[in-house]
Amino acid sequence: MAHEKNHDYHILNPSIWPFFGALSGFIMLFGAVVWMAGSMSILFGAITLSGPWLFLLGFAMTLVTMYGWWGETISENIAGDHTPVVRIGLRYGFIMFIMSEVMFFAAWFWTFFKHAMYPMSPESPAVDGVWPPAGIETFDPFHLPLINTLILLCSGCACTWAHHALVHNDPRGDIKTGLLVSVLLGVVFTFFQGYEYSHAAFGFSGNIYGASFFMATGFHGAHVIIGTIFLFVCYLRVRRGHFTAENHVGFEAAAWYWHFVDVVWLFLFAAIYVWGG
Repeated sequence: MAHEKNHDYHILNPSIWPFFGALSGFIMLFGAVVWMAGSMSILFGAITLSGPWLFLLGFAMTLVTMYGWWGETISENIAGDHTPVVRIGLRYGFIMFIMSEVMFFAAWFWTFFKHAMYPMSPESPAVDGVWPPAGIETFDPFHLPLINTLILLCSGCACTWAHHALVHNDPRGDIKTGLLVSVLLGVVFTFFQGYEYSHAAFGFSGNIYGASFFMATGFHGAHVIIGTIFLFVCYLRVRRGHFTAENHVGFEAAAWYWHFVDVVWLFLFAAIYVWGG
């Protein structure tokens, strides 16, 4: 009885995942630097690294970390360790994560606006620049980008539909249907984004417009892929009965993340495709 739990907090067991995740992130970042540099000699030239293999190793280790660590978190929830107090902490943590994501995208908007308002030309770096740079043929914002905007907004509506059904204990299967529709629309958005990239009249390198465009929209596309996987995992968990109307923090986090992706795309569409084009 002396060791009986008499509080609402969750005392975590020792886990290897924080250390393994940090190691994975370092290897992935170091591998990306080596890959972009072409090659790198370490230990006084005794070992020469080149190619994407170190990056791919770190990336694979990161995926293993995500699978193992989040798998443990799901198991803790099923075991009843996520009390109301713990769930509040999880929500606060995810809100702070989204705030960090907001600042991440603010950097890409900042660089795009800076170069749009103060463009530079090779002949006269300080003045007489044009934006977009001469020779850049931008996308028509009211063609495929507008279609993608509608697709992503409809996906967000389907996610909200599923969340509403879960909160109100809807027995008609609307939770599964809404999540599945949201996931499928996310896949369609990614396909259309790749199609648009393949038809771009400008490249990533050689001009600041292409670099800013692909970095901002490309990172958003990566977030769409991550969010789609997030929602699909929630769909699988719904099928296994993991969520209840009172306890579904994982679902809430996925919905918040997906709506954040929606809002970022609206700003990208307005700022980069319409105003910046």
